[in-house]
Amino acid sequence: MNPQAAQLWTRPRWQLALLLAGLGMVGPFAIDAYLPAFAGPEGIAQTLGATPLQMQQTLSAYLLAFAVMNLFHGALADSFGRRPVVLAGVALFTLASVGCALSQTITQLIVCRALQGLSAGAGMVVSRAIIRDMYPPTSAQKVMSQVTIFFGVAPVIAPAFGGHVFVAGGWHAVFWGLAAVGGLLFWLNWRLLPETLHELQVQPFHPRHLMAGYWGLGSSRRFWLLALSSGIPFNGMFLYVLAAPTYLGEHLGLQPTQFFWFFLLSMTGLTAGAWLSGRLAGRIQPRQQIRWGYAIMGVVSLLNVALHLVLPPHPSWSMVPVALFSLGWALMVPVVTLMVLDLAPDRRGLVSSLQMCVGSAANALVAGVLVPLVMHSALALAFASLGLLLVGWVAWVLDSAQPGPKS
Repeated sequence: MNPQAAQLWTRPRWQLALLLAGLGMVGPFAIDAYLPAFAGPEGIAQTLGATPLQMQQTLSAYLLAFAVMNLFHGALADSFGRRPVVLAGVALFTLASVGCALSQTITQLIVCRALQGLSAGAGMVVSRAIIRDMYPPTSAQKVMSQVTIFFGVAPVIAPAFGGHVFVAGGWHAVFWGLAAVGGLLFWLNWRLLPETLHELQVQPFHPRHLMAGYWGLGSSRRFWLLALSSGIPFNGMFLYVLAAPTYLGEHLGLQPTQFFWFFLLSMTGLTAGAWLSGRLAGRIQPRQQIRWGYAIMGVVSLLNVALHLVLPPHPSWSMVPVALFSLGWALMVPVVTLMVLDLAPDRRGLVSSLQMCVGSAANALVAGVLVPLVMHSALALAFASLGLLLVGWVAWVLDSAQPGPKS
C-alpha cells in the first residue's frame, strides 16, 4: 500500500471506485455493444458479406489480443506508473474504435477489433493494482465490490446502447459511439486519476527481471489454482453473453432492442452479489464467503440443467438462472482477486496482468471453441455452464487442501 494514499485521493472512496469501474467497463462494453449488430439486413454480416465463422473471428480476435496483451499491462504499470499505462491504453482503444467504424471489409474489422483487444484491458488490469495501492485489505475488498457494482452497469448499457444506435445509424455508428466513450474516459482520467505507484515500488523494466517475475509467479501452484477458481466460473455466465445473438434471438425469440432484459437481469445479480460482498468484508472469513459464492453457483447450475431437460427455453424463466449465477460469482470474486494480488505485494501490476491473462485466455477459448459447439442448443449451454463451474470449483478445492497459511 502506498504510504501517501490519503493525500493522493481526497474525494469520497466511491468516486475512485466509479472512475476505476469506467476503465474496467471498456473491455466488456466493446463486446456487448456490437453484438446486436451481428445480423439483420443492415448488420455487419450482411453488409460486409461475412460468414458466421468470420463474424465469430471478430469476437475471438478481440479476446485473444486482450488475453495476450494483459501479460504486459501490469508489468508496464509496475515500471512506468499506473497513470501513463491507463492513458495510453484508453487512447489506443479510441483510435482502434475509429478504425472499426471506418472498416470496409471483414478483414479490416477483424484487425481493428484485435487492436481494440490489445488496449481494452489496460484499465481493467491496472485498476486492480491501484485499489491495492490505495487501501488495506478490508477497505480494498469494499472498493473492489463497489467497482464490481458500477462495472455491472456495462452489460445493461452496452447492448441497449448498441441495439438502439444500430437501429438508428447502422453498425458503423456503434463503433463511433465506442470511440466517443473512449474519448470521454481519456479526458476524465487525464484530469482525475492520480499516480498511485510509490517510488520505492517501481520495478526495473528489464527482460531478465521481468521474466524472473513471470517465472516466479507462473511456477506458483497456488497462483494457478486461485486464478482458475475465479476466472473459469466467470465463463459460466459469459458464454451466454458470447452466444447472445443466437441464444436470445433464436432460442428466446427476442429482438436486438430486447436484449436489454437479459443484461438487466444479469447486472442485477452481479450488483447484488458485489453489494453483499462489500457488506460482508471484515465480518466473516474470506474463505467462508468464497464457499457461499460457489454454493449459490452450484445450486443454480444444477437447477438450470434440470429445467432445460424438462421445459423448452422461454424468456419468462430462462434468463433467471444466469442472473443468480452472476450473484454467486460476484459474491466471491473480490475476495479471490485480493488473495491473488497479495501473492506478490511488490509486483501487484504483474500479478494482476497474469491473472487477467489466464481469465482472458479462457474467455477466448470459450468464445472460439466452446460457444460455436453449444450455442445452438439451450440445454447444451446449460451443461457447458455447469462444466465450467466445476473446473473452477475443483481448482478452489485443491487450493484449500494445500498446507500452509491462507489469507
